[in-house]
Amino acid sequence: MFAAGAKGVKTMGYRVVVVGATGNVGREMLNILAEREFPIDEIAALASSRSQGSEIEFGETGKKLKVQNVEHFDFTGWDIALFAAGSGPTKIYAPKAASQGCVVIDNSSLYRMDPDVPLIVPEVNPEAIDGYKARNIIANPNCSTAQMVVALKPLHDRAKIKRVVVSTYQSVSGAGKEGMDELFEQSRAIFVGDPVEPKKFTKQIAFNVIPHIDVFLDDGSTKEEWKMVVETKKILDPAVKVVATCVRVPVFVGHSEALHVELENELSATEAQEILREAPGVMLVDKRENGGYVTPIECVGDYATFVSRVREDPTVENGLALWCVSDNLRKGAALNAVQIAELLGRRHLKKG
Repeated sequence: MFAAGAKGVKTMGYRVVVVGATGNVGREMLNILAEREFPIDEIAALASSRSQGSEIEFGETGKKLKVQNVEHFDFTGWDIALFAAGSGPTKIYAPKAASQGCVVIDNSSLYRMDPDVPLIVPEVNPEAIDGYKARNIIANPNCSTAQMVVALKPLHDRAKIKRVVVSTYQSVSGAGKEGMDELFEQSRAIFVGDPVEPKKFTKQIAFNVIPHIDVFLDDGSTKEEWKMVVETKKILDPAVKVVATCVRVPVFVGHSEALHVELENELSATEAQEILREAPGVMLVDKRENGGYVTPIECVGDYATFVSRVREDPTVENGLALWCVSDNLRKGAALNAVQIAELLGRRHLKKG
């Protein structure tokens, strides 16, 4: 994996930084870089001063990385920085990295709708990455948007999507470690009869569902729902109409979505299945029998966006309904960021 070379000799790997390396997504980025054998000469793990000096594993390579303080890090001479630090730190350090010649791939929402920053899902709009030089920054979409557009892209190419109605069933890992801890602690409290007090979420999440992710907007939608609308338009097609209801469910990892799609041209469920079976990034598991579909538990740790329950929607002309599941820490965040880095390497930062 590490391309060793003598001093002054050009090698075949990249110098890669992971910012926010100690969080859920940052750790997953390190795991996926190792799993996919991304060509690396040198790697640095950065976090806040609280984590400085601690050690973190680089996947299953056996290599330990000492966490460095992002505040004092010089990005000069580094090729790619994967940011998983949230919008606050990203606002400070992403422009610094970009100005020092390091290409930023950012997982936060900060730059997604910036017209000078490409918003990329490699299976859907790889050509958009060519615009990264305007800011030296590339944005990673919202976790729910990423898996949805992977499933929609092949259908859009074949029959042109007019409208999407989506309901999401989003795991607590989308709210970070605090969200996962809250589900665990509340579940345990309920079993032993202790009182349950919401902290991270607005209501009890254990044995419950909460139709509220991120802040409310003036029109009654939440920011998470707004993200799915505007990001889908930017990535897939500005003409596609989208309405979303985003719901937090008591699942640790893996987001699910019920999609109702209205198409411009006729497309049968059988044809849709054939298209999805061959689509990049999609795994079709669609048997009309008990257990013939994928649930979040089965998708954890996998790279694919799983599609099941493909059927025709008789309530609209040229309508389809389908079920879509993916590991939100992977395709929804870390995997997509690493895939962007791979795409960037192929198209722009070629080594050797």
